[in-house]
Amino acid sequence: MDLLSIKDPSFLKGMSNKELEGLSQEIRQFLIEKLSVTGGHIGPNLGVVELTIALHKCFDSPADKIIWDVGHQSYVHKILTGRASEFDTLRQYKGLCGFPKMIESEHDVWETGHSSTSLSAAMGMAIARDLKKEKNYVIPVIGDGALTGGMALEALNHIGHEKKDMIVILNDNEMSIAPNVGALHNILGQLRTAGKYQWVKDELEVLLKKVPAVGGKLAATAERIKDSLKYLFVSGMFFEELGFTYLGPIDGHNFEALFENFSYAKKTEGPILLHVITKKGKGFRPAEADKTGTWHGTGPYKMDTGDFVKPSKKQPPAWSSLVSETVRKVARKDNRIVAITPAMPVGSKLEGFASEFPERMYDVGIAEQHAATVAAGLATQNMKPFLAIYSTFLQRAYDQVVHDICRQNLNVFIGIDRAGLVGADGETHQGVFDIAFLRHVPNIVLMMPKDENEGQHMVYTALKHDNGPIAMRFPRGNGLGVPLDQELKTIPIGTWEVVKEGYDAAILTFGTTIPMALEAAMRLEKQGISVKVINARFIKPLDGNMLKTLFNDNIPILTIEEAVLQGGFGSAVLEYAQSHGYYHTYIDRMGIPDEFIEHGDVSCLLEEIGLTTDEVVKRISIMARKKQQRA
Repeated sequence: MDLLSIKDPSFLKGMSNKELEGLSQEIRQFLIEKLSVTGGHIGPNLGVVELTIALHKCFDSPADKIIWDVGHQSYVHKILTGRASEFDTLRQYKGLCGFPKMIESEHDVWETGHSSTSLSAAMGMAIARDLKKEKNYVIPVIGDGALTGGMALEALNHIGHEKKDMIVILNDNEMSIAPNVGALHNILGQLRTAGKYQWVKDELEVLLKKVPAVGGKLAATAERIKDSLKYLFVSGMFFEELGFTYLGPIDGHNFEALFENFSYAKKTEGPILLHVITKKGKGFRPAEADKTGTWHGTGPYKMDTGDFVKPSKKQPPAWSSLVSETVRKVARKDNRIVAITPAMPVGSKLEGFASEFPERMYDVGIAEQHAATVAAGLATQNMKPFLAIYSTFLQRAYDQVVHDICRQNLNVFIGIDRAGLVGADGETHQGVFDIAFLRHVPNIVLMMPKDENEGQHMVYTALKHDNGPIAMRFPRGNGLGVPLDQELKTIPIGTWEVVKEGYDAAILTFGTTIPMALEAAMRLEKQGISVKVINARFIKPLDGNMLKTLFNDNIPILTIEEAVLQGGFGSAVLEYAQSHGYYHTYIDRMGIPDEFIEHGDVSCLLEEIGLTTDEVVKRISIMARKKQQRA
């Protein structure tokens, strides 16, 4: 059928299983073709084609609430709800979002980009439904990786206690981004091999009802037999002990099995958990064969071979690789160094470290809070933990950073990956809040390098630092390609460097915006305006000596940061001026405005928010004129 003509899922109601199988193949081919050009989350979506079709055939969205956890498996849902024609713009500026988005469709009832939120959101919707005396189904879809998140376990506990009507779909493909880890993953492994416990139990109940009861003794014995079956057929029965009716395991690519279980679930009161087994990447051999998470989300690729489309010229090392490999290098001489990641060993490029030091590498699963406090515990024992975590995921461990790491002034090195704008993943993943939520916390040092060479020295500085927590921000993508020193060295904490001299105005910036500042300074030089450019590589503590010199010279200052302005680096400079009595220096700030930044190419996003060389030139020109007028 013409996928571009789909307006809503109602057309599915009259389709036979054979027709649905044909539709599944069409959708898979559509996704493989479209994502070969745009990139995107190919593996998760190929795995949920039949499951998504079955959900929309058996339930009535949006009256029935289908809630996608994480959201990177929602492409099929988007096709079935009328958005196939927009897939050429997937994850591009002003184009189709890669995650559920309420403004795109009424069928997107929950927005997410972080994992393990669906069950809590579903509980809220179920409570609202019951309070309003409405009749609809609430169906969260959560992966086995997301189920390891503490928030999901908290929600399971609450849902099971309250006994709310809810149908939880556990989409079990044995992977999240990377292979899953942990005891809960092992429980699911037992469940996968256990067979259909529910049907065996039901058949036993029918059989027992045919036996005449002799007093209460036989009835009690029968109940004990039924209860013991769940331990015989499904070791542990974790979910039933939490108060759920467990159905499964179910073949997530078999329509008949899905429809049969959905029908049963709709007739059953209380919380139901349908354990659905799917194959991540199904229908595309390279994605099916993936064991490391490479095909979870990709850039463009060649459909015939599965080879990724590589840049025409050799690229500098990725920032994640530079940081992890420097940690690995230092770890060869310091056996106290331990690496910790919350389910991102591939994204954080820790495969090399894990291969060389398997006993010192810990992937704790999707458990950012736990990861932070594990690092704190290690530090109390004179170890040197390296917590590799994306900026957007560090938000989830804020209390642990404050309470467990910083309050105890422990020597934890936090590598804040994907700091700044990240582009295609959009507002849920932009790493623009970490400066604001870390800068005000006592004891922490926060820094960001201007290039890879300074980056490797900062990593070394962090691992040699023995006076409390220290964090280094670094961006997504590749470095600048600068030469790397062979010998690592420490950088004095809280020191900045002048990268260009000048006397009419000063730019204070760091990291990815240094090139912008230098380009603007060169253009202003041609206009007769001399601009000093300072690499303010330590965001906390500030370089007080350099600031005092600037304030005493009374030259205008422009701060630039690829992070939110409220509470950010520029705010720190303003606070310093106020607290030290410098009331006359003109200070202006550039950064991320008070809004969530959506998906798109980073250069387009920077242009939209006015974080550009042209804007720097404009503002410095105004500042320089005001200085001349005051003189």
